[in-house]
Amino acid sequence: QVQLVESGGGLVQPGGSLRLSCVVSGSGVSIVSMGWYRQAPGKQREVVALINNIGTTNYADSVKGRFTISRDNAKNTVYLQMNSLAPEDTAVYYCNAVMPYRLPYWGQGTQVTVSS
Repeated sequence: QVQLVESGGGLVQPGGSLRLSCVVSGSGVSIVSMGWYRQAPGKQREVVALINNIGTTNYADSVKGRFTISRDNAKNTVYLQMNSLAPEDTAVYYCNAVMPYRLPYWGQGTQVTVSS
């Protein structure tokens, strides 16, 4: 059974930083790509950042230049460094992992709140 466990969320003031982590565990893990998504209250879930197994990254326009996604393939871990956080970044952040011939896996989510 594959599990994704996120950590690193919390309350931060505007302009602050947070680093999210997501560890993928389980048997037969062979990750093609990983990503971070977020869902704010009353809004649909949206993609934040993606990274594939060769390190190619993609970002939502709203976070370009502020967020950085990275991964440690040996540890099956993906990170999201979030800088210059703003109130509109407040959301539940979800980790996602894509593997061959399987439906995507999701973590349970971690709350990020940006408020003074």
